[in-house]
Amino acid sequence: MDSITRHTASQPQHFIAPDGLSLAVERCGAAAAPVLLFAHGFGQTRQAWRGATHKLAAAGWQCVSFDARGHGDSERVADGRYHLAQFIEDLRALASAQPSPPVLIGASMGGLLGIAVAGDAQRPAPFSALALVDITPRWEAAGVARILDFMRAYPQGFADHDAAAVAVAAYLPQRSGRKGGERLRALLRRGADGRLRWHWDPAMLDVVENEGRAQQQALLEATRRIRLPTLLVSGGLSDVVSATTVDEFMQLLPGAVHVNVPGATHMLAGDANDAFVTAIADFVRALPRTPAGVES
Repeated sequence: MDSITRHTASQPQHFIAPDGLSLAVERCGAAAAPVLLFAHGFGQTRQAWRGATHKLAAAGWQCVSFDARGHGDSERVADGRYHLAQFIEDLRALASAQPSPPVLIGASMGGLLGIAVAGDAQRPAPFSALALVDITPRWEAAGVARILDFMRAYPQGFADHDAAAVAVAAYLPQRSGRKGGERLRALLRRGADGRLRWHWDPAMLDVVENEGRAQQQALLEATRRIRLPTLLVSGGLSDVVSATTVDEFMQLLPGAVHVNVPGATHMLAGDANDAFVTAIADFVRALPRTPAGVES
């Protein structure tokens, strides 16, 4: 039985992961349309994709995005013992629950999970294609350290939403305008002390960082085994993906397509949403057996 609780398109849903944890899922677009499955980066939520999913849904695809465990509206692991294997199995199960193999679009952590699933030597991939958003199986350590430093930076939280907006503006100086405090409401949780803290479970940080480093060789080997149409979209100003890591990726997977977005950082979909949507749409339209009737 499909473990997604069905609702009208675009309304929140709940997907029960293999270990019983509840994941928040959002759909938009026609229910019969081919599925694009979006997996966000570490410390993000499904909201990171909202600008792109609405445009791609309007163009004829069904877009499914979700909050990874420990993020956003998904449940946290009760004992705080997170492992990458849990995230990988969540993604595999959600992809397998779709009516047909979806195109997986994964940013940062979501892309690494996609590589692990698509390059699994023991089980077939539940995807029809793979799009990686500013991530390669070997990454620049300084860029990842900057992300983790931000995630650890405010253990005492914020007095109000505007204070959080100031912190985000300092972290994302490339964005032209500061995100208003109210726009961050969905990304913050008020604690018993009245302070606002980010939506992610801090228990994930050390475990995921350490396991990510330990799994890098396995991810390189998994990349060699991928047999799906694959797109890499990278940001020209990224500090996580570099020309060196892109070159290595293209040697590991020489059939992949690479699109560079010159003015974007690691936060590519947010920095250059139109260019990102165009790259994804062009890639998906070119896939074999793309159903007729998808708008151009």
